[in-house]
Amino acid sequence: MKYDFITLGGTTRDISFFTNQGILIKNPNHKDVLRKELLAFEYGAKIKVDNFHYAYGGGSANTAVCLSNFGYKTTCLTTTGDDENGRKIIENLKNRGVNSKLVKTIKNEESGSSFILVDPSGERIIFSQRGSNHRLKIDNQDLKEFKKTKNVYIASLAGDWYNNLRKVFTVSHDNGQKVFWNPGMTQLLSGPKKIESFVNKVTVLAINKDEALQLIHDTDIFKEKGQKYFDNTNNLVKHIHKLGPKIAVITLGSKGVIVYDGEKIYRRKIIREKKRVDTTGIGDAFNSSFAAGYVSSNGDIDKALDLALKNAASKVEHLGAQNGLITENLVK
Repeated sequence: MKYDFITLGGTTRDISFFTNQGILIKNPNHKDVLRKELLAFEYGAKIKVDNFHYAYGGGSANTAVCLSNFGYKTTCLTTTGDDENGRKIIENLKNRGVNSKLVKTIKNEESGSSFILVDPSGERIIFSQRGSNHRLKIDNQDLKEFKKTKNVYIASLAGDWYNNLRKVFTVSHDNGQKVFWNPGMTQLLSGPKKIESFVNKVTVLAINKDEALQLIHDTDIFKEKGQKYFDNTNNLVKHIHKLGPKIAVITLGSKGVIVYDGEKIYRRKIIREKKRVDTTGIGDAFNSSFAAGYVSSNGDIDKALDLALKNAASKVEHLGAQNGLITENLVK
């Protein structure tokens, strides 16, 4: 089978819970760029929860579902445990049109799971238990499958992520495939030197502003130029582009998105949703929709942004990372 996309990363069974009992505070440690705002609860208190919602998540699964919704033949290379959650994760993928051939079931492991706290504004905090996701190992049979795909989408990885990426990027580079990468925190915290050989082979590198700052925070140029210089997103996106990707995408939350292809800077505002319900999975929806739009338009960044912004706004109006996504056939 010839795939349009293989997605690589994690899967989870999610439980979202809703409460208005938290207090938002600013982090006094200005150097902690990944924790600028904190949601606080009274220590030792019993917190009232309004309701629970059960859904599915994980970067590989979320992006595979999104890409499948656009008519692409999609499979995801991921793991589940040999438990009820694992069986439900696979069933959910099949029900949403994603080929599950490459899902590996790991014996004596629990599937990944997340507990997601959602506040009244729709913003969320995710407590993630990686479970079987840290046991992902890419073997020779998997690499044969990668040779059959047109495009590769890589989400956050755990476990032996470096060797897994090395194998995938070697195959994708040899076969001239487009690679879309949304690295996870483990990859970002490893620093640009460790991942530079991968970034050089990426078609689109997609991260948010805090992640971009974290990636370069300990570099010489950051120490030389300073935080204020890189708070200018034009400077930031150009520097991320210098790391090697063909296109650098930095999402800016409510302030929109900035993209640089080495020649032109693209700036776009978000599309305001009718009602903000849940931001869980918004990054996966945006980034995989950008990939879908980029492929279907033969590299038109404006069209890719149109689709990504539209789908992100649609997803925010619904509970769960995989609900509310646009269904539209882009396959020509």
